[in-house]
Amino acid sequence: MSALPAIAVLAILILVHELGHFMAARIQGIHVNRFSIGFGPVLWKYQGKETEYALRAIPLGGYVGFPDDDEESDIPANDPNLMKNRPIIDRAIVISAGVIANFVFAYLVLLVMTLSVGIGTVDQAGVKITTILDQNSPAAVAGLQAGDIVLSANGIKFDTGLTTLDRFQTLISKSPNQSVELVVDRNGRSLQLPILPDGESGKGRIGVRLDFTGKPHRRAVHNLAEAFDSATQSFERLVVMTVQGLKQLATNFKNTAGQLSGPVAIVAMGSELVKSDAAALFDFTAIISINLAIVNILPLPALDGGQLVFLAIEALRGGKPLPEDLQNNVMQGGLVILLGLGVVMIFKDSFNLLQQSGLSPL
Repeated sequence: MSALPAIAVLAILILVHELGHFMAARIQGIHVNRFSIGFGPVLWKYQGKETEYALRAIPLGGYVGFPDDDEESDIPANDPNLMKNRPIIDRAIVISAGVIANFVFAYLVLLVMTLSVGIGTVDQAGVKITTILDQNSPAAVAGLQAGDIVLSANGIKFDTGLTTLDRFQTLISKSPNQSVELVVDRNGRSLQLPILPDGESGKGRIGVRLDFTGKPHRRAVHNLAEAFDSATQSFERLVVMTVQGLKQLATNFKNTAGQLSGPVAIVAMGSELVKSDAAALFDFTAIISINLAIVNILPLPALDGGQLVFLAIEALRGGKPLPEDLQNNVMQGGLVILLGLGVVMIFKDSFNLLQQSGLSPL
């Protein structure tokens, strides 16, 4: 039963994405003749006044269909409200609306989480130094000791929020071979310790292990402004993490490709989160929604980003689109590759889960 919430989350996120496209088209008066969740054989469908709504067997995405390329459509080819006859900006809004919907939905989920289950916090401000890894490290040279609490760095104060570790690590990473002024609490005494992180660009380090100053817990928000601020910080952190992950995948594919997960593994991870902490379902939903948005905006065939590339080329050609057959072949080829990759990932994830459960096939 624990898998059902995770499956429901994926279904909702796909629905949100496709609703973004659908509503952007409808609001602009663009004809839409199909709204489908999933691909493949139809499990259920309903024919509305203009649009067919369908639920299909393969839950790896969905699509909004337009009558432009439907041979059975009785709408004249010169109808100004056909998608292909609208200005480039109108089409760009429709194509990008799914991504925007996922971003907005992720933020709203984080806001609801903040209002309903509170803000993650600890009782004492700062970042705790738990271990000095090497007596020749920058931390040891600067005089840091295990048990010290870093209260601020370069004037940036660390509060009781759960983003303190990330903020401190980011500052150190961005400051290799640059002096960082620390204010440290040591058994009630305030000390000022300059430290010089070593390393290369973007990879500064000082040779310590960090921890929160106490056990993390949640507290109720004080006011609505604090809730919006907390949700904004969480949203920015998740977006940056996702972009950094994709950047690492692109620049170090050989070592990171094995970490890719498909829908089965995503559901499994969501199920485990629900078991450990029902509130974690909010974070899971926001993370997957942000990932879905960012992946879809990549300039790849069959994704929203790929369609935006075609629009950009059309704009650069003075409003003259690339040949329709070429666009269709590229998009259909990309769709086949995407579905094939999805099937491969399903088998990979299933096999890994079987191995972990001790039920791997002989």
